[in-house]
Amino acid sequence: MTRWPLPLLLLLLLLAGPPPAAPAPPTCYSRLRALSRELTRDFQSLQAEEPSEPCVKYLPALYLDIHNYCVLAKLRDFVASPQCWHMARVDALKDQVRKLYTLMNSFCRRDLVFLSDDCSALEHPSPGTTDLPALHARE
Repeated sequence: MTRWPLPLLLLLLLLAGPPPAAPAPPTCYSRLRALSRELTRDFQSLQAEEPSEPCVKYLPALYLDIHNYCVLAKLRDFVASPQCWHMARVDALKDQVRKLYTLMNSFCRRDLVFLSDDCSALEHPSPGTTDLPALHARE
């Protein structure tokens, strides 16, 4: 068995670098952000792909800003809308909306900071409304 000199062993360990670190688990807040982006994207996709479907036209607009207090009412309105009860894709979207509402109202309540209560901003969002910087969050 070959013995390695101590300085050479230390050099090899130094060159090998630190062991790979496991990524941090998602926080409640990061999950809210990701889900709200996904829902907004899915709703816009539904509107683009099913523009002739009458029920899609009458669904409440779904532009989500998790930092706007009015988003809770917006989520309730979307789930309660009677339109599209026969479309599996809308039912799946409503299930995701329920999930976001439950996360926001129960599990992640402490991790969320509402920065406004401007309900009209959810009807006519400015670009980037659903993608606010994380500096207001506890990530």
